[in-house]
Amino acid sequence: MIEIEQREDIQPVCPFCKKEIKKVSFQELDGHLGKRYLYFCPECRSVLGVSHRKGFWMG
Repeated sequence: MIEIEQREDIQPVCPFCKKEIKKVSFQELDGHLGKRYLYFCPECRSVLGVSHRKGFWMG
């Protein structure tokens, strides 16, 4: 199993523009079966990830 460690002494770096990530921007994506969130770098606007779908029964 891989261990998880919280680190506050370093900043993550965007894999695309290589700048430190101090905040992450997002947009909500709505669909007929639920919603997802698209996370992206505020500097270069490259997509960093997409959340899992939440169905209408999950809010």
